[in-house]
Amino acid sequence: MAALALVSAVGVIAFGWPLLADPGSGLIAHRADAPWLFAALLPLLVAVVVATIADTGMDAKAVAMLGVLAAVGAALRPLGAGTAGLEPMFFLMVLSGRVLGPGFGFVLGSVTMFASALLTGGVGPWMPFQMLAMGWFTMGAGLLPGADRIRGRAEVLMLGAYGVVAAFAYGTVMNLQGWILVGGLSSGISFHPGDPVQENLVRFLAYCLATSLGWDLGRAVLTLVLTLVLGATVLKALRRATRRAAFEARITFEDPARGPRG
Repeated sequence: MAALALVSAVGVIAFGWPLLADPGSGLIAHRADAPWLFAALLPLLVAVVVATIADTGMDAKAVAMLGVLAAVGAALRPLGAGTAGLEPMFFLMVLSGRVLGPGFGFVLGSVTMFASALLTGGVGPWMPFQMLAMGWFTMGAGLLPGADRIRGRAEVLMLGAYGVVAAFAYGTVMNLQGWILVGGLSSGISFHPGDPVQENLVRFLAYCLATSLGWDLGRAVLTLVLTLVLGATVLKALRRATRRAAFEARITFEDPARGPRG
């Protein structure tokens, strides 16, 4: 969890520092921070993987599972083409994060967004911020309670509700990065460098309501519908795959004459 806390702290600073920067600072509008953020994010993701493997006993097969799910998620993203926020990859991230846990979930979300950016040509200064936001989105599913107790319809309903809330949260976080870059807005919703944080946050809320509420609603509704319809089946398949990978199984040898032994 220390590695996750570190990478999340870096992400919070990356998203929030323009709100605290001096009006004449080059930090405003994320003019030069994206390459540095991306360079810092990659080794931190490796650290999260290593820490998760050390804490849970998962092996290289888990990393292979990450690769497969990231490829599937990246392939799902262009299907909606972002139309009205209809992005089917989000429901897969919710279910995968639930099964893999917060550490691998964070890495899966980040790697999936990186792969999909390469696939769709969406590489730009926004990409490391998308990787962080999607990492948080997927990690949150892994932090939901009752991983060993809640199953069946109750679990699917819980994941559906989480998907709705997290879909809006993802859009809000990404709005914070884009809002600072956008000029020519009315003074009531635009970013004013150097103004008190609380005043800028009020304008930011107005900006979200005016520009992206419908987009985020589409993402939330599609995530909910796909989770309710396909959730039980996909969860069962993911858990079966992880069992077959034997991430946490002990190796035992059986002697026909003496019975099983460790």
